[in-house]
Amino acid sequence: MSESPSSAAPVKYLEENAERRLAELFDFLRIPSVSAKSEHRDDLKDAATWLSDRMTDAGLDTEIIPTDGHPVVLGEWRDAGPDAPTLLIYGHYDVQPPEPLELWTAPAFEPDIRDGRVYARGSADDKGQLYMHVKAIEAHLVANGTLPLNVVVIAEGEEEVGSPNLLPFVKAHRDRLAADAVVISDSAMFDKGQPSLLFSLRGLAYAEVRVRAAKGDLHSGAYGGAVPNPAAILSRMIATLHDVTGRIAIDGFYDDVIEWGEEIRDEIRSLSFDEERFREGVGVPALSGEVGWSVLERLWIRPTCEINGLLSGWTGEGAKTVLPAEAMAKISFRLVPDQDPVRVIEQLTVHLESVAPDGVTLEVKALHGGRPWKANPEGPLFDAAATALEEAFGTAPVRVGEGGSIPIVVEFEEILDCPALLVGFALPGCNMHAPDEWFGLDEFHTGTAALVRLYEELGTALR
Repeated sequence: MSESPSSAAPVKYLEENAERRLAELFDFLRIPSVSAKSEHRDDLKDAATWLSDRMTDAGLDTEIIPTDGHPVVLGEWRDAGPDAPTLLIYGHYDVQPPEPLELWTAPAFEPDIRDGRVYARGSADDKGQLYMHVKAIEAHLVANGTLPLNVVVIAEGEEEVGSPNLLPFVKAHRDRLAADAVVISDSAMFDKGQPSLLFSLRGLAYAEVRVRAAKGDLHSGAYGGAVPNPAAILSRMIATLHDVTGRIAIDGFYDDVIEWGEEIRDEIRSLSFDEERFREGVGVPALSGEVGWSVLERLWIRPTCEINGLLSGWTGEGAKTVLPAEAMAKISFRLVPDQDPVRVIEQLTVHLESVAPDGVTLEVKALHGGRPWKANPEGPLFDAAATALEEAFGTAPVRVGEGGSIPIVVEFEEILDCPALLVGFALPGCNMHAPDEWFGLDEFHTGTAALVRLYEELGTALR
């Protein structure tokens, strides 16, 4: 498709520097910036420094700002003037742990190109997508000497552990972060060649549950049958969290759920989604979930309760006949508007207390959470994004939901009083949070060109 006068030169610049952009991304991906592990604290600092340097190279005035955890990298370009709109761009430079390492085809932090994909931890979530914005900004500033609007880039290092220090940072720097819109690229397209605009994100409530009985592990022959077994008891307790239809069986859980109208449900049903292909892609014999809802509805607009981990007793090689003293489960809920993560953990606690038998003690510890987000995908912000995506990909975007969570989106909108636009470029099945995470080369290059056009469209739409 034809380029507008102000986007043609930046897009050409991107094409001419494609190899350098990819090489730089590889350098970024080699830094093991795993926020969940304390031994990677220095790696987080290295990632922040690397990103700050590249943002400075792109033409931003950049600063690394300490927090009580990992630092925030803040870059600004405000030469469009006080009358021009300001765009806030958010992303994160921390990544998930790579384990289990044995399931990676190549080392997690050694980027590897196979079949038109970049395989590495953080390639899709979120280093690759964040770096696309840095390069789109650079393309405008080098090729045109200016941007069509002011930009502020904020990159944190704690998204994968719930962003505990980002909310205080945003509140403390709300004047500096003031913007007319927030853009986030940390999600996926509906399919290859099919750009997408998000209308919803599920929230998150995450808890650790422990059931204890004896003061220590016991011989299962000498004590089994007379002393409570926390592993068996916790298994029975968590089995009560769902009924036979897949509905969550916690009293009051659905009280705050806002049901989506038939228009959105019809739009979801109209999407070309192959459930059998989806099933084969995840490698399960059959799909499951709440009865009465399609797979996409279950993923995008329905709440869930999942057991993320179980631990009790002897799990090493060979036999050790113990009656465990303790059992632990990690339990997470994906939430939909207007559920509140604090209330959901309270509801979980009451439910588990009601089904816990005598002879054990129960502890429920909230780990972290985030509120769900719902957008009205109409108006100039979304129209501008739709135009930019169609120009870059050659087809109009579809509206989609996202089953995952980005904790800060709602807070950005409320604290800064501006709308959020979520436009991501990963593809389904890209293994975010799993071994062999990947990001498509086509999406990296075409998506960056789409961002060049997006800034131009927003420069007009937000005025």
